[in-house]
Amino acid sequence: MGMGNFIFFVLIVVYGGGVWKFWNGFGRTNFNPTLSNRIGLALLWPALFITNSSYRRNFRKALKG
Repeated sequence: MGMGNFIFFVLIVVYGGGVWKFWNGFGRTNFNPTLSNRIGLALLWPALFITNSSYRRNFRKALKG
């Protein structure tokens, strides 16, 4: 396993962990609680976290559980 594979593996684990934590803490956010919102916001969390301050606040709320 080369260094590139290791970094890719770590990124996948971090991404999956973020999806899991956001999915489980979604009820603590201010987002509309529809399934499509939950799926979309969970899967797009890295891009939204970087670009949207409101999403960042809600993401942190979701992780505090």
